Amino acid sequence: MVRGGRVEDVATIAQLIRDLAEYERLSHEVTFTEAELRLHLFGPTPRAEVLIAEDGGEVVGFALYLHNFSTFLGRPGIYLEDLFVRPAHRHKGHGQAMLRELARIAVERDCGRFEWAVLDWNKPAIDFYRSLGAVAMHDWTIFRVTGEALQKLARASGTQGAKER
Repeated sequence: MVRGGRVEDVATIAQLIRDLAEYERLSHEVTFTEAELRLHLFGPTPRAEVLIAEDGGEVVGFALYLHNFSTFLGRPGIYLEDLFVRPAHRHKGHGQAMLRELARIAVERDCGRFEWAVLDWNKPAIDFYRSLGAVAMHDWTIFRVTGEALQKLARASGTQGAKER
């Protein structure tokens, strides 16, 4: 069963994120607090949404997603930030059920696309996504600015803005 996440799921969502980070060998990058998750997922201005996969009342996975926008299509899209099913519950249809629900939400919300990124070494996930009709975007490279580089870029914006005033 797939359902929308609720504020009382925050501790479970936090653990699932930690489990995902461990699987992806990125635990060192996990810095969030449950209070931050609660605020950004269920606060006055939610920045993302969550689906929860359950099996017999046990939470077995999650999908965290948000809206983006395609200027070329002139329509919103859904970006899947994370999809994770606990290893003991894989190959039972939970991942596919969450992706189908996200596709349903995208169609319901008049989205022009539904997209996500996958680590290039994660062959089981890549094969799974291809089996659903997903197409890899080989001509795109993801860029990211974080930490001190983000702070420096933001400070430069403030300096530039002051000069223009």
